[in-house]
Amino acid sequence: MAGPGDPKKSEWIDRIKSEGSIPLLDPNNCSNGWALPPGAAFKVRGPEYFKTKVKIPAGDYLLKPIGLDWIKSSVKTGEILKHSNSRVRKVIDNEFPAGDKPFVWAFNMQLPTKDNYSVVAYFTNIEPITGDSLIEKFLKGDDDFRNSRLKMIANIVNGPWIVKKAVGEQAICLIGRALSCKFCVAENYIEVDIDIGSSMVATAIVHLAFGYVTTLTIDLAFLIESQVESELPEKLLGAFRLSNLNPASARQVEPSSVSSTGSLQRSLSKRLWKSIGQILLPGSQENDSTSAAQNTKTVDQKNY
Repeated sequence: MAGPGDPKKSEWIDRIKSEGSIPLLDPNNCSNGWALPPGAAFKVRGPEYFKTKVKIPAGDYLLKPIGLDWIKSSVKTGEILKHSNSRVRKVIDNEFPAGDKPFVWAFNMQLPTKDNYSVVAYFTNIEPITGDSLIEKFLKGDDDFRNSRLKMIANIVNGPWIVKKAVGEQAICLIGRALSCKFCVAENYIEVDIDIGSSMVATAIVHLAFGYVTTLTIDLAFLIESQVESELPEKLLGAFRLSNLNPASARQVEPSSVSSTGSLQRSLSKRLWKSIGQILLPGSQENDSTSAAQNTKTVDQKNY
C-alpha cells in the first residue's frame, strides 16, 4: 500500500485537490471553497470520559484529506469509487498502475434536493493500519458494527440564527442510527454513502440550510466512537469546512440509470415544513433514527 512518504505522494494528491469543482482555500477565507478546520474546533470524548463525561478538543486527524467534490445529478449519486472513470479513481489508477495503491476513504453526503447534490470528501491513511486498532476493527467489521460506531460532528461556524437554532451549537450523531448508510468496501478503499434524505428531521434541516447556503460556513468531522475505556480518547478520522457554496459551481454528473426514490421524496416534501417547525421549537431537537430503505442505483461519473 502506498503511503504519504512515497515519491509520488504529492503528485497524485495535488492532482485530486486541484481538479475538484471548488478550490481548497485558507480556513479563514474560503468563500465558495473548502478548507481544513483545526481539530481543536471539535469536542470529543476525553481519556476519562466514562468516569467524568468530560470532552476535550480533538487533536490532529488520523487521515490525510486529499480532495473534495461538490456535484449534482438527475439521480442520487452513490458508489463513486467503484467506477474506474470517476475522478479520484482515475488519478489513482493512472499513478499506481502496477498496484500497491493508497487506501482511500470517501464520505459521500447525499443531500435531499431536487438536483441531487452530493458533497464527497476523500481522505487517505497517514500511518499504516495496525491489526489491533479501532480503524482496523471498523474496516474488517460488518455493517452493524460500522453503523454503531461511525459518528459525525457538525459545527455552524457562520450562518443565520435560524440555521444555528436548527442545528445547535455542535450537532453530534451516530450516522448509522440516524440515517441510512451504505458501506462500499474494496481492497484499496471504503466509501460511505450517507443518505440525508432518509431522515425527516435531517431533510428539513438541509432544506432550511440550503436556502442560506451562499452565506453559510459549516465544519463537518467524522470519527469512530469510543465505547470502552481502552479506546479513549476519541480521535478524528478527518474533517472539512465548506463556506458560502454557490450551487451553480457544482459539477454535473451524467447518470446511467434512474434511482427509484421519487415516491419517498414526495412523501417527505409534504411533511417538510411541519418538521422544520418542530425542529425550531425548544426541546424538540432529537435524532430521527427512522431510516428509509432506499435503493440507490449505481451511476456513471464523468471527470469528477
